Amino acid sequence: MSTRKRVAILGSTGSIGTQALDVMQQHQDRFQVEVLTAQNNADLLIRQAMAFEPNVVVIGNEGNYEKVKQALSSYPIKVYAGEEAIAQVVEMETVDIVLTALVGYAGLMPTIKAIEAGKPIALANKETLVVAGELVTSLAKKKGVNIFPVDSEHSAIFQCLVGEFHNPIEKIILTASGGPFRGKDTGFLRKVKKEQALKHPNWDMGDKITIDSASLMNKGLEVIEAKWLFGLNASQIEVVVHPQSIIHSLVQFEDGSIKAQLGLPDMRIPIQFALSYPERLASQFPRFDFRQYPSLEFEQPDTETFRNLGLAYEALERGGNSACVLNAANEIAVAAFLKDEIGFLQMSDVIELSMQKISFIGSPTLEDLVQTDRTTRKLTKEIINSL
Repeated sequence: MSTRKRVAILGSTGSIGTQALDVMQQHQDRFQVEVLTAQNNADLLIRQAMAFEPNVVVIGNEGNYEKVKQALSSYPIKVYAGEEAIAQVVEMETVDIVLTALVGYAGLMPTIKAIEAGKPIALANKETLVVAGELVTSLAKKKGVNIFPVDSEHSAIFQCLVGEFHNPIEKIILTASGGPFRGKDTGFLRKVKKEQALKHPNWDMGDKITIDSASLMNKGLEVIEAKWLFGLNASQIEVVVHPQSIIHSLVQFEDGSIKAQLGLPDMRIPIQFALSYPERLASQFPRFDFRQYPSLEFEQPDTETFRNLGLAYEALERGGNSACVLNAANEIAVAAFLKDEIGFLQMSDVIELSMQKISFIGSPTLEDLVQTDRTTRKLTKEIINSL
């Protein structure tokens, strides 16, 4: 019997997925690629499948099915297509852990299916917990499934808590780079173009998460995710801007001690830790050198200019389906900004208006959340069209 951990990578052609494959390439004796999925990038999915020869590949966009199937016809790889297939492959007996690296709301259903099948989750899709944190964490507890965070900030908190799980947390401090527009005022931001917003100073990420980082929505979503991952309330989660992105996050305990996790901004480190936990595997990644960073800076986030962080705290405090509304409205607003349909600051206006107009549900079922997501997307598009 193989001792290698068999991994399903949902979203293998994205930033996290490609870096996960890099990690697995370096540790072929420890990991085996079992499943690869992509939504649209058939060409890269085909190249990945040829290189790693997984048991199964799934292309979400059914229009690309024949292309993928034909290209892989000489390989012993099963090829499927469609959203349902992505949700079904995670239930396979040959999968030991599921890395959810899909972007946005699309990660929710496959993650739920994987938890129902008893699979541990390496979670790089914060929207899963933003949209349905209570449902997902309750289900994971019921099924005895571990959720290992992949976001650098939540991985940092998790790493700081190893050996401390019996000690109550006083608060956690999530660090934010501040993005490309740190220190800019509304006059500047009103004229910002997507090309400027897509230039992150420290991290190499996909378009959606890069825009979220520039607007501080990414940090807002991380605040909500942290609540569910670590069982905290809003008053126990603080955000501090740290432009160098060396300290990835901190935990303060009841005795006043603070633990921090540091390192160069490299997503392969938290990916590897989530896949290999509780072990730390050797790596060839670049090392941090204090001499290259003689000073580390910290400052308060500007929530008056960057309103998305405040809107996220508002959704967290309100509970119910509020964070689901926030997430859906944000996904539509970001897509519109990337198409030059609305300005950078208008994204917050659109999200706030959607949050005001969608009916509040205090204890939503999964069906309620699916409906809330659908209704919010429709409404948000209408709001954007009316601007």
